[in-house]
Amino acid sequence: MLKFDAEKFIDEGKKGYQLREKIEEIATKLYDEGIRNIFFTASGGSNAVMQPFNYWMEIKSDIPSYLITAADFLATGSKKLKKDSLVILLSKSGDTKETVAIAKKMEELGVRTVSFVNKEDTPLQEHSTHTIDTFGYHPQEMAFYFLIGKILQKNQEFSEYEKFADELKHLPEDMNLVAEEIDEQARNFAEKYQNADYQIWVGSGDLWGTTYCYSMCVLEESQWLRTKSVSSPEFFHGTFELVEKGVPVVLLKSEGPTRAMDDRVAKFASTYTDEFEEFDMSSFSLPHISKEFRALVEAPVMWAALRRISLHLEDVRNHSLDKRRYYRVVEY
Repeated sequence: MLKFDAEKFIDEGKKGYQLREKIEEIATKLYDEGIRNIFFTASGGSNAVMQPFNYWMEIKSDIPSYLITAADFLATGSKKLKKDSLVILLSKSGDTKETVAIAKKMEELGVRTVSFVNKEDTPLQEHSTHTIDTFGYHPQEMAFYFLIGKILQKNQEFSEYEKFADELKHLPEDMNLVAEEIDEQARNFAEKYQNADYQIWVGSGDLWGTTYCYSMCVLEESQWLRTKSVSSPEFFHGTFELVEKGVPVVLLKSEGPTRAMDDRVAKFASTYTDEFEEFDMSSFSLPHISKEFRALVEAPVMWAALRRISLHLEDVRNHSLDKRRYYRVVEY
């Protein structure tokens, strides 16, 4: 398979899993101190990565949670922010301007922060109450499962946490399996749509962040392909009027409670365009993840599948995924 190092991915997963005890200790300390509410805040794809965890909190916890971009948070603030709030930040580089500014602001206000970074000695780490350095290990979501899952367990809202966290040890193996299963479909997709003028990407539930992120941060930012991302429930309030023959519609189908919304999109799109594609979570083999937890791991598992599309697009288009015209290239 193209650029596929299964052993390296499993090794990274093992190293990421070793952070479990440290992260659970942080979660326990924060909970014992009291958590009035939680703000997830970052920029771009980092904000999208946290969407599934805000979604998880919203449907499973009585602890209020909010997902807000760092720039918006800086501009407007929030009346809901209190001394006993918890602000969770993510910046792979650890130096994203708006995210660092939020950390500094929270430091001034005496509000606790937990920051996720991919490297040591960053400005974000300097101004955060707690820093979790994941060293770029994948899946990056694993650290969030430990933090949010433990908080939910402490709040008596996730009694199965220990079982779930134990199963995460083998998630990288299952993600490799998914990558192998999807690779041919991913290659065919890349070849077929490599020069598409316009694509519509649709998702729901805890796959909405993945849908949005893949559309914006990979297809637009990394491949300069024009896309529109829309959630399944919102699809029928405008975007579906653009669907006709020759318009690619790509659906990331969830196994969670919003699946019926995805089915509705699939029924419509497959009727009115001849370029409908779907990637269905229920079709993926996850031998180490119990049925009741499959919906919880949708984001990293779907990303494993989409990563195969990314690499094949890079190959067939001869366009590096690292190539940029503006991002961190010019002043803006």
